Amino acid sequence: MAITDFFDCGWQANPHGTAYVQDERRYSFRKTGELSCRVANALICNGYGKGAKGVVWADNDVGAWACVLGLWRAGMVHIPVDVRDMPEEIQVILNTFDCEIVFFQQAHAGIVNESRSRLPKVRRWVCIDANLPWAPSLAEWSDGQPVTPPRVDIDEDDVALLSAAGGTAGMTRGALITHRALQTEVAQFMRLLPYEDTPPVHLAVVPLTQDAGLLSLACTAQGGTVVVATSPDAGSVLDAIAKHKVTELFMRTAMLCRLLGMPRIGKPDVSSLRYFLYEAAPTPAVKRKRALETFGPVMAGIYGRIGASATIAYLRPADHVVDGRPASEERLSSVGRPNPLVHVAITNEHDEIVKQGETGEICVRGDQVMTGYYNAPNKTAETMVDGWFHTGDLGHLDDEGYLHVTGRKKDVIVSAGCAICAREIEAVIWAHPAVQDCAVIGVPDEQWGEAVKAVVELNAGTSVSAGELVALCRQRLGSAKTPRSVDFVSALPRSQVGMVLKNELRAQYR
Repeated sequence: MAITDFFDCGWQANPHGTAYVQDERRYSFRKTGELSCRVANALICNGYGKGAKGVVWADNDVGAWACVLGLWRAGMVHIPVDVRDMPEEIQVILNTFDCEIVFFQQAHAGIVNESRSRLPKVRRWVCIDANLPWAPSLAEWSDGQPVTPPRVDIDEDDVALLSAAGGTAGMTRGALITHRALQTEVAQFMRLLPYEDTPPVHLAVVPLTQDAGLLSLACTAQGGTVVVATSPDAGSVLDAIAKHKVTELFMRTAMLCRLLGMPRIGKPDVSSLRYFLYEAAPTPAVKRKRALETFGPVMAGIYGRIGASATIAYLRPADHVVDGRPASEERLSSVGRPNPLVHVAITNEHDEIVKQGETGEICVRGDQVMTGYYNAPNKTAETMVDGWFHTGDLGHLDDEGYLHVTGRKKDVIVSAGCAICAREIEAVIWAHPAVQDCAVIGVPDEQWGEAVKAVVELNAGTSVSAGELVALCRQRLGSAKTPRSVDFVSALPRSQVGMVLKNELRAQYR
């Protein structure tokens, strides 16, 4: 079974039904499926075999997603990239992972053309939506190819995804994700987001070529429709929910915070929503409670890591509410209970499982875990120990079995000999209504070894002084954990998956 079988379930059941909506255009299952088959057969015709690597350099787009499906049908490996990243970062990823073919949109042709000389391993360039002197259009390149799936023997343990993991381009390593792992993740989504009456309508805010692709497969497998957001600003998201009667969507923490900060958020037409998925870590409890009050009992937190899928744990909509009221801050600060198809253990530095309630490293084992890192056996051996994937996250399981992520192993600040968890301080600062996001880091200090610094991003039109935030932390946490300095920035540096890049902040303040 291949990961594309989830799309094919919808194709076979409802070939003329609407699989995707993008702007005002509608794409049937048949049209999208046949395009993906032409792409796959063209890849095979051009000599690309099983295991070859390809990338789709594009914004959120149905044609781009069809290219990803085509790569998988041909038994190839998809390398997700974020077009918002610096071209140099994408170049390092493609070279490190031995990419051989690049599909791209005309909107990115200038950057792609400049990158060609720096990507010697790429043999073919295909423009999705235009004909260029140095790259044929997708229509021309795949013209005349069969519109039926190619006969490629795909094993569940074949690699389907090579996902970049690691903070900076110089540290890039690739998590090897198999068809079996992706199938398990999609099956988890289908179990966690049940539909027994009408098919789902999924709003893909994050590009399909990235995280949203697997969520979209859980939707199309049930004959549902995926609405592709080509302008994923907060206002457009609200408009799309109302216009298309969206039943589910996934949003990263940064966008959720922007959405909650909008003046019009008070009365959005979101009555069609059944599931609003968000990143359970690092979304703070105060933001979750605000989202719950705004959107109702539809919030659903998911926790995952590159290499261990997005569904390690899940905070169900019902978990957010107790007796019709928002659950306790303790519950809302968790990432939910571990999913049934995943084994979760909390271990100490000796890889021994600690007692319930004690803090240690979160480790994961199951079919959805990666097989290792690409061409990095030493790093694989560090991360995968006796079948357990070491996430690098610190956390604990509470008495009710809810998993709490309390920080990163590499994110502990040692000040005056005291180990301080940055996330604990961030949770206090996040609670201030003027704060949209923040990052707490340790900076060199002659007296303390490391001093606690908070770097804060504010909501538009709001203000708070450094002294006020320092006083708030001193009141809640005591003097030892109180930041010794607070800086305000217009935007925190983020990775392609929306995570704050603390390494960049540490380098800036070093």
